[in-house]
Amino acid sequence: MRVGIIQSNYIPWRGFFDFIDDVDLFIFHDDLQYTKEDWRNRNRIKTPQGWQWLTVPVKQGHTQRLIMETEIDYSQKWQKIHFNRLQANYYAAPFMDNFLDAFMSIINQEFSKISDLNVALCRWVMERLEIRTPVRWSHELSPVGKKTARLIDILNKVGADTYLSGPSGANYLDVELFRRHGLQLEFKSYDYPPYPQPWGEFLGEVSVLDLLFNTGPGARRYLKSQTPNRRVG
Repeated sequence: MRVGIIQSNYIPWRGFFDFIDDVDLFIFHDDLQYTKEDWRNRNRIKTPQGWQWLTVPVKQGHTQRLIMETEIDYSQKWQKIHFNRLQANYYAAPFMDNFLDAFMSIINQEFSKISDLNVALCRWVMERLEIRTPVRWSHELSPVGKKTARLIDILNKVGADTYLSGPSGANYLDVELFRRHGLQLEFKSYDYPPYPQPWGEFLGEVSVLDLLFNTGPGARRYLKSQTPNRRVG
């Protein structure tokens, strides 16, 4: 069984969903420390001036918090800002009307934690892209250890035989530790074709909403990497 483990992101790019589609079980790594100015609570959209952030404000605590503990700040009217920016910059996208209302119905539900919002949106996008991979949360497994040892503990608890990592994992994972535990290690390939997109030069590393708004029912044709994943050992 191939398993992938990644922290949740706010409306992530298509590579995140291709990654989920490549595994037999996907685990949201939600009991790690929340990091500021990261992908947990924001992502980018394309505009005539280039890319622009959509950010979900979170409550700034004085102590270190886990991702699953980080609360959304609803004192700010961020949902209206996101709606206005999407509508203003994707009015020419042929399928925006097919998805925008459903997206807004989710972010208007006032989820308490950023992790809960991210997972709800992820599940919604997975349905649109016909991705049927089951998902779990790392905190359910009470993982022990740090870094690579922590990942291996999670993998052992779910019965995995293969771990799919993002390509940056080659810089920090202990490959030998995977071998000693009898686990196959793979690194994801992110190599995607462009799709029809307004506003000049193609920008691929933007929210998956861009793919949905511009390609609609054809989105899955642009989902899969053109280069195979790299196996180690």
